[in-house]
Amino acid sequence: MRENKLSGHLTNQFGKFKKLGFLDLTINSISGVIPDSLCKSSCLRILWLAFNKLSGELPMSIGQLFNLESLTFGRNKLEGVVNETHFEKLTKLKYLFASGNNLSLKVSPNWIPPFQLVEEIGIGSWNLGTAEIPSWINELHKNVSVLDLSDTGLSGEVPTWVWGTLLDHATFVKIQSNEMMITSKHTAFFFLITIFFNSNSFTSTYANNTTFCHKIEKQALLTLKQSLNLNNSTLSSWNTTNSNCCTWNGVVCSVPTGHVHRLHLSSHSLPGKINLSTLLDLKHLTYLDLSHNQFQGSIPPSIARLKNLEYLNLSNAGFHGEIPRSIGNLSSLRTLVLEGSGQRVHGLGWLSGLVLLKHLNMNFVDLGKETNWLQIINALPRLAELHLRGCKLPSPLSTLDHVNVTTSLTFLDLSRNELASFSGWIFRQGNLRFLNMSRNYIEGHVPSTSNTTKLQHIDLSWNKLRSGIPDWIYSCQDLKVVYLGNNFLNGTISKRVANLTSLDTFSLSYNQISGEVPSEITSLCTIRILDLSGNNLEGNISDLFANMSHCFLEAVVTWRMRENKLSGHLTGKFGEFKKLTFLDLTKNSISGVIPHSLGESSSLRRLWLGFNKLNGELPMSIGQLSNLESLTFGRNMLEGIVNETHFEKLTKLKYLFASGNNLSLKVSPNWIPPFQLVEELGIGSWNLGTGSEIPSWIHGLHKNVSVLDLSDIGLSGEVPTWVWGVSILNLSHNQFHGEIPDFKPWKHHLAFPYHRRMYLSSNRFSDSLPRVSYDMLELDLSNNSFSGSLSHFLCDATYDTYVLKILHLGNNLISGEIPNCWMKWSSLEYINLGNNLMFGRIPSSIDLLANLVSLNLDGNKFSGQIPLSIQNCTKLVKFDVGGNDLVGKIPTWIGTSLSNLMFLVLRSNRFSGEIPSSICHLNALQVLDISSNDLSGVIPSCMHNLTAMATSRSFEEYDGGGIQYSQVFDTFMESVSIDTKGSVLQYDTILVLVTSINLSYNNLSGEIPGGVTSLVELKFLNLSRNHLTGPIPRGVGDMKQLESLDLSRNSLVGEIPVSITVLSFMSYLDLSYNLLEGRIPESTQILGMDASSFVGNRLCGPPLPHNCTNSRDEEEEDEDGDEGEIDWFYVFVTSGYFVGFVGAGSVLVLNKSWRQGYFAWAERAWHKICVYSTIKWVRLKLALGG
Repeated sequence: MRENKLSGHLTNQFGKFKKLGFLDLTINSISGVIPDSLCKSSCLRILWLAFNKLSGELPMSIGQLFNLESLTFGRNKLEGVVNETHFEKLTKLKYLFASGNNLSLKVSPNWIPPFQLVEEIGIGSWNLGTAEIPSWINELHKNVSVLDLSDTGLSGEVPTWVWGTLLDHATFVKIQSNEMMITSKHTAFFFLITIFFNSNSFTSTYANNTTFCHKIEKQALLTLKQSLNLNNSTLSSWNTTNSNCCTWNGVVCSVPTGHVHRLHLSSHSLPGKINLSTLLDLKHLTYLDLSHNQFQGSIPPSIARLKNLEYLNLSNAGFHGEIPRSIGNLSSLRTLVLEGSGQRVHGLGWLSGLVLLKHLNMNFVDLGKETNWLQIINALPRLAELHLRGCKLPSPLSTLDHVNVTTSLTFLDLSRNELASFSGWIFRQGNLRFLNMSRNYIEGHVPSTSNTTKLQHIDLSWNKLRSGIPDWIYSCQDLKVVYLGNNFLNGTISKRVANLTSLDTFSLSYNQISGEVPSEITSLCTIRILDLSGNNLEGNISDLFANMSHCFLEAVVTWRMRENKLSGHLTGKFGEFKKLTFLDLTKNSISGVIPHSLGESSSLRRLWLGFNKLNGELPMSIGQLSNLESLTFGRNMLEGIVNETHFEKLTKLKYLFASGNNLSLKVSPNWIPPFQLVEELGIGSWNLGTGSEIPSWIHGLHKNVSVLDLSDIGLSGEVPTWVWGVSILNLSHNQFHGEIPDFKPWKHHLAFPYHRRMYLSSNRFSDSLPRVSYDMLELDLSNNSFSGSLSHFLCDATYDTYVLKILHLGNNLISGEIPNCWMKWSSLEYINLGNNLMFGRIPSSIDLLANLVSLNLDGNKFSGQIPLSIQNCTKLVKFDVGGNDLVGKIPTWIGTSLSNLMFLVLRSNRFSGEIPSSICHLNALQVLDISSNDLSGVIPSCMHNLTAMATSRSFEEYDGGGIQYSQVFDTFMESVSIDTKGSVLQYDTILVLVTSINLSYNNLSGEIPGGVTSLVELKFLNLSRNHLTGPIPRGVGDMKQLESLDLSRNSLVGEIPVSITVLSFMSYLDLSYNLLEGRIPESTQILGMDASSFVGNRLCGPPLPHNCTNSRDEEEEDEDGDEGEIDWFYVFVTSGYFVGFVGAGSVLVLNKSWRQGYFAWAERAWHKICVYSTIKWVRLKLALGG
C-alpha cells in the first residue's frame, strides 16, 4: 500500500497474519505507535514502514522477527531507547533503514549484532552514545555496501576501513552533518549522498541536483519490461512518460554518473521466460536481484555476459533445471544466491572462478551427486557465508581433516542433507559464528575437540549422535543458541554450563541425558528458552529450583521439562517468573498441590502440567491468568470442586485438557464461560452435575470447538446433532444409544486438526455401521451393539480413497464375511474386528494393507487357512487370529516375512502339524500363544533365538510401557490377552514389558529344550497338557523373571531342580500330573503354593501333606488303584465299540462326512492308547528299579 494517502493508526489486527511475508506501507500519513502485536507475524521477511508519522517507542518485540531480512522505519517520529533486545533474533537482517528518528542506541561496548550479513544500514540522526563510529559497525563493514551515519554527532578522522569499504564494494556512503575530517589521501573518494530505502526504489540525490539516466540504459529497461508481457500495474513506473529511469521502481543509478548499477526486482511476480540479453547495455550493472518471482525455464546462460555483477540473487525466482556453469565466469561476484527447489548442477567446478565470493546460497538446489563439494568450497579464499540447506548433500569423499582451511568462514548451514558423519574441516573454522547441521543422518560422536570458540549459534539436532555433550561447548562463551535435541546423546549436563553467560536458547530435548539438572543452570541471566524435554533427568524439582536467581526469573520465557523423571513438589517460586509464557512439566512424577502462587505469573500463555501425580484441589488463582491460551492438567489425581472463579479471567483460553481427574464442576445453570473462543475442551471423568445430558454451556461453545473429550462422565440418551460436527470427539465409556449418522468431512478441513478422529467405544450404539468420510483418520466403535455386515462400510463408493489409520470394531455383533474392498484403505495401520460374529475365509486382498502394524481377527468363526498374501504385510507387530476355526499348518513364512512381530496369537484354532522352526527367527517376539490346537512333534530346539525374551527392558525405553497408536487423549493402546496364573489377563499399559510362551493343550512330545532356560526375561511359560517327556531343565533357575510356570499334565520325569527355589518372582506354579519324584525343594515361594500344584506325581514334602519317609508305599498303592480304574475304562470302551459296530458300520458306508469324521476320531484314539502304553511301560520300569 506504499505511496498512497492512508492515515490513522496501525491496530493489533496486524499481528494476526499467519503467512504474511511482505508488508509495505511506505510513504503514507500513518500515525500512532507501532503495535507490539505486529511483531507476532513471525513469517515477515520484509517490513517497510518508512516515511510516515509513526511516534512512540520502537517495540522490543520487533527483535523476535527471526525471518526478517529487510526493515525500514526511517523518517518517522519515533523516540526513546533502542537496545540489544530490539535486534535479538534478527540474524537474517540484510537491510536496515531507520534514519530520521529521535532514537538513542544503548548497547554494551562489546556488542556483536546478530545481523552479521547486513548489507545496507541507515541510522542517521540517532544518538549512538559515542563520538566515534562504534566498533560493532566496524565488525559489519565487510558486507556493508550502503551506510548512513549522518547527523549522529560523530567527530574525528574518518576511519580507514570506511574508505576501504568504499573502494571495495560500497555503493553509497553518507556521513554528512557530522564533524569528521578527511585526510588528503582520501579526498578523491569523498562525496555526499542521501539514501532513501523506498521499497525496491532507491532514489539518490547529489547536491540537490537530480540524476538522470542514460537513454540507452532506459531503452534496455523498457525492452526488458516489454519482453515479459507484464500487466499495467507491474512496474507501472517504467514508462516513456517518466523519462528519468533513475526514479523508476527498483532502479538505482550511480551518483554522479547516472548509470544504472542496481536493479531491485524482487517479489514483483514477474512471469514467463526472461531475456537477460536485454540488459547487456547496462554496462555498469553491479547488483541484480530477481528473487521471488515466477519465471519459467532454467537460468539463461547469457547471464554470464553481465561481467560487472558483484551481487546476483535469483532465489525462488521460479527457475528450474540445470544451473548454467557459465555463472562461474562472473569473476567479480561477491554474493551469489541461487536458492530454490527444482534446480540441479552437474559439477561444482565452476565455483572455483569466483575468487572474490563472500556469500554463497544454494539452498534446496540438488547437489546429490557432488561428492567433492567440500574440496571446492574450501578453495574459495574469501567465503564468509555458506548456505547449502536441503541440497541432498552426500558425505564428502575427503573430509579434509589434515588440510589447511580458510579462516574467513563465519556462517555455515548444511542442514537437511544426507551427511552421515562430521568433517574435521568444520570444527577447525576458527571464525565460525553460526553452524547448522540439523536433520542429517550423522551418527557417532560429536568431535571431542574444536577450534570454533567464537560460535554464537550451533544446531546439531535431528541426527543420530550417541556421545555425551562435548566439553568444548562449555568453553564457547559467546554461545547464544544451542540446539542438540532429537539425538541419542547421553551422559549428564555439566556444571560448566554456568560459563555460557550469553546463552539465550538451550535445547537438549529428546535425548538420553540422565542425572540431575545442575542448579547452575538457574543462574543464567540471559536464558530465554530452556528445553530439556524427553530425557532421563531426575531429581526433586522443589530442591532443584529452590534458589533460582533473580535474573533467571526475569529472563526465562519458555521452560520445558516434559517426559523426564522429576519428582517432588512445585514450590511458590514458580509464581515469581516475570516473563514466563510457556511452562511444560508434562509426564513426570511431580506430586503435591499446584501452588497458589502459580496464578501470579500473569505472562503465562501456556501451562502444561498433565500426566503427573498432582493432588489436592485446583487453585482458584489459576483463573487470574488473563493471558492464558492453553491449560493442561489432565491425568493427575486432582479432586474437589471447580467453579466459575477458576475460569474468571481466562478470556483468551483456547485449549483446556483436564480429563482424568476426580473433579466436580459446580456452575450456575445459565453460566456462560469467558473462554468463548475455546477450540479444544477435555473434561473426561469429571462430574458435571447435569445428570445425563451435555451441559448447555458446552453447546454454546460448539461453533469453535474442534476437539471435545466428554468420556466417562455418565452421559446417556441420544447424541445431539451438533456434536457430530466436532473434528476430534471422545464420547467413550458413557451410555449413549441410538444410531450414528454417516460421518461427513470436517467443515474446516484446511485448518488444524485437518483430520477427523472418533472415539465412541463402550456405549450402547446400535444398528449398522456409519459410513466414514475421506478425512477420517482414527475410528473406535468397539464395545457397542453394531450389527450387519462390513460391506456397505468398506465398499462404499462415495470416495476414491481414505486416510483411515485406526479401525477398531471389536466386541460388536457384526456378521458376514470380510469383503474384498481393501484397495481404498491402504493407509490402515491398526485393524481390530475381534469378538464379532464374522465367518468365512480371511480375504487374500488384505495384502494391499502394506502399512498394517496390528491385525486382530480373534473371537470370530473364520475358517480355512491363513492366506499366503499376509506375508506381504511386513510391518506387522501383532497378528491375532485366536479363537477361530482356522486349519492347516502354521505357515513357515511367518518367521521369515513378518520379522517385526512382537505378538503372535494363534490359540484355539485347529492348526496341525509341527511348530515350524522358522518361528525362532522372530527375534522381536515377546508373546507366543499357539495353545489349544492339534500341533504335534517336538518343541523347536532353537527357542533360545527368541532374543526379545532374553533382553531386559524398562518403562522409560518405551515411553511408559505401552504401545501407543494415537496421541490424542492418550487413549488408544495395543493390548494382548494372556492365559496365565490360572486366568486370562489383558495387558496394555505395561505390554512392552510382558513376555510369554503358551504351547498348552496340544499333542507336543519330546523333551523341553534346554535353550528355553536362556530366555531369562520370560515371565510366563505354559507347556501344560501335552505329552512332553524327560526331566525339567536344570537351568530353570536362570529364568529369574518367571512369574508363572505351568508344566502340568505331561510325562515329565526325575526330580524338581533345586534351582527352582531362586525364582523369587514366581507366584504361580503347576507341576501336577507328571512322573516327577523325590522331595519338593523348599523355599518361601514354594511353601506358599497350593498342594494341588504337585499332586499326581511321586513327590513328597511340603506343601504336600505326606513327608518323604512313608510316601513311597502310599503312592505305589495309589498307582495300583489308578491302574485298575483305567483298565476297566478301556474294557468298557472296547465293549461299546463291538456292540455298536454293526449299526455304526452301515451308517459309515452310506455317509461320506460321517465316515471321514469317524476315521479321524479313530486315529486320535489310537494315538492316546499308544501314549498310555508308553506311560505304563515307564512306570513299570521305575517300579522295578530302572
